[in-house]
Amino acid sequence: MRALALVCTLNASPAPSSSQHLAEQVMAQFAHQGVQGEVVRVADHDVRSGIGVDLGDGDAWPAIREKVLAADILLIATPIWLGHPSSVCQRVLERLNAESSETDDEGRPLVYGKVAAVAVVGNEDGAHKVSADVFQGLNDVGFSLAPGAVTYWVGEAMHGTDYQDLDETPDAVASTTKALAANATHLARLLTGSPYPAA
Repeated sequence: MRALALVCTLNASPAPSSSQHLAEQVMAQFAHQGVQGEVVRVADHDVRSGIGVDLGDGDAWPAIREKVLAADILLIATPIWLGHPSSVCQRVLERLNAESSETDDEGRPLVYGKVAAVAVVGNEDGAHKVSADVFQGLNDVGFSLAPGAVTYWVGEAMHGTDYQDLDETPDAVASTTKALAANATHLARLLTGSPYPAA
């Protein structure tokens, strides 16, 4: 099984990123489940705005899309900005929207049978709202969600601490991350053995 994490921080590498930090923790838990994976920071690539599998002229999305289609599990990691997912996350969802018209020989979207999960970080309230927004977009295009499909850390309101700067991972975050990986892997294995029927 394979997992892909799309990190939707606004900052390109090598800038530090709490979203990337949490995504890497989730991927470590996937590895404990026997799932191999890759982390892609979307801001490092020229992903064009729009809805389409390939917008041409150097668009980097087609190469990322191939990684999405090759994965059994997709993790979207995003910070909270002004109470919403990042603009990079929104762009990823918009590009994934093109999968609604990409189907297999039985008329199913190509991402049917793939499992999605979300990781959220921020120094303000809103993790539930952000995960709900991302969940809906992922489910709309055909991804499945296991129970406990989000892990998050939200710092104290109006406080300057970043998740990546914590001395240790809070127990609640660690246990939630572990459960996310276990449940997503379990569902992905079930769907691999018993795919959804054609509509």
